[in-house]
Amino acid sequence: MPGQDYTITILVDKSPEEVFKAINKVRGWWDGQIDGDTDKLGAVFTYKYETFHNSKQKVTELVPDKRVVWSVTDGGPRFTKDKAEWKGTKIIFEISKDGSKTEVRFTHQGLIPKLECYYSCSNAWDSIISGSLKSFIATGKGKPL
Repeated sequence: MPGQDYTITILVDKSPEEVFKAINKVRGWWDGQIDGDTDKLGAVFTYKYETFHNSKQKVTELVPDKRVVWSVTDGGPRFTKDKAEWKGTKIIFEISKDGSKTEVRFTHQGLIPKLECYYSCSNAWDSIISGSLKSFIATGKGKPL
């Protein structure tokens, strides 16, 4: 159903170009172990966070200063029955000007309320996007979970 995907929007006092660059420096704001390139179209990277999460993402869209999309090709939370619950979902960053600020609309397409991890994962994304990513864009320093 439309409108059920997890979405959060933040506003920052940086240009779309600065925001795009910050999003693609994933190690600066997403806590955990990241292996592989995160800033090249077609690149594949893995993300591991302690014993809680293990997934593989492919960078499927990179539109400078406008959009970043990662398609999750495998994995997800390790605390759910289905360890590949994120497989087939998309992690989307849409960047646009909003007056003197830049808006980042983050959507985890496919992360919907019927999934076992929805509430835990949406709470984690809230913290990561509105806390760590926003801080990283503004100051160059992310905030771990």
